[in-house]
Amino acid sequence: MGLFYERIIRPQLFRQDAEHAHESAVKALARLGRLGPVCRALQAWAQLPAAQFRPVEAFGLKFPNAVGLAAGFDKNATAWPAVAALGFGHVEAGTITARAQPGNEKPRVFRYPAEEAVINRMGFNNDGAAVVARRLNTMPGAGRRRIPLGINLGKSKAALPHEAVADYLDSFAQLADHADYVVLNVSSPNTPGLRALQDEKPLRELLGAVTAARRDRAGTPGGRRVPVLLKIAPELTWPQIDAVLGVIAEFGLDGIIATNTTLARPGFFSTVNQAGGLSGAPLRRRATEIISYILRATGGRLPVIGVGGITDAASAGEKLDAGAVLVQVYTGMIFRGPFFARDLARALADRQRLQ
Repeated sequence: MGLFYERIIRPQLFRQDAEHAHESAVKALARLGRLGPVCRALQAWAQLPAAQFRPVEAFGLKFPNAVGLAAGFDKNATAWPAVAALGFGHVEAGTITARAQPGNEKPRVFRYPAEEAVINRMGFNNDGAAVVARRLNTMPGAGRRRIPLGINLGKSKAALPHEAVADYLDSFAQLADHADYVVLNVSSPNTPGLRALQDEKPLRELLGAVTAARRDRAGTPGGRRVPVLLKIAPELTWPQIDAVLGVIAEFGLDGIIATNTTLARPGFFSTVNQAGGLSGAPLRRRATEIISYILRATGGRLPVIGVGGITDAASAGEKLDAGAVLVQVYTGMIFRGPFFARDLARALADRQRLQ
């Protein structure tokens, strides 16, 4: 299946504008999700047999396999019902902001096939929390899905720095009840000032406010404690990561996602004049280093989702060996095809059984 995609389908897709091809893929999956019997049949083929493979358990949830679809693909939570049919064990919708926004000026997505990499400067284009919440209200809810649904929250571009916490709280209030887990994205390079929220003081303010809101919601009749994770940037230094981990421990977050895209331009990309976050194979080493550092710094107590440069079973297994409990892919799927997750999940499961 992978070779057929790479030799026949991918050349046709890559003749299209990158963002147009992405939108077409999202629309196709949204249509597939509405075809219940077809979707379930494809899922039966794509997913690991439950009788042979144990689910992965993390932050109080069960995942049928270790491979998830990273935020950035299903920005508006329209395609996720069909993602299990591609073999993914979880999906993360978003990034979603409190206010609807168009994102940055186009073109804003650029493929580099020889490097198995992408540069994007999308800028959190999405329908806004209220619209996404209404959409999710018509779909299966938390705990009633084939695979867990994470919801990735970011800051609205129009929100001033002193409004950032209120902006996240607005999104959290509207979307937390629909999520199996929530991710606070403070690390995208494409929203001005966003990464400053990783600094210790603003991060403490943000995490304190969100975890207080979570506690209040869990205390209401029928309320539940939704897991909250933080997504960090690969440019953080070791002392900065130490500070982030300290704040995470202080407020009892459930996990961390390492890492987002990078502003670094290693090797071939030193001469590429495109602004935005670089993802794909060039990020592999740095993301793995950070995962390994977090494992050592926390004694393995903080669950890590590993993201960055996963293009095959070896690069995914490297993240698990470094300490990740789950991995996520997106750029790798662009180059390897829609059933990349199926092949990867099977390879990882077989690998772990042999260890």
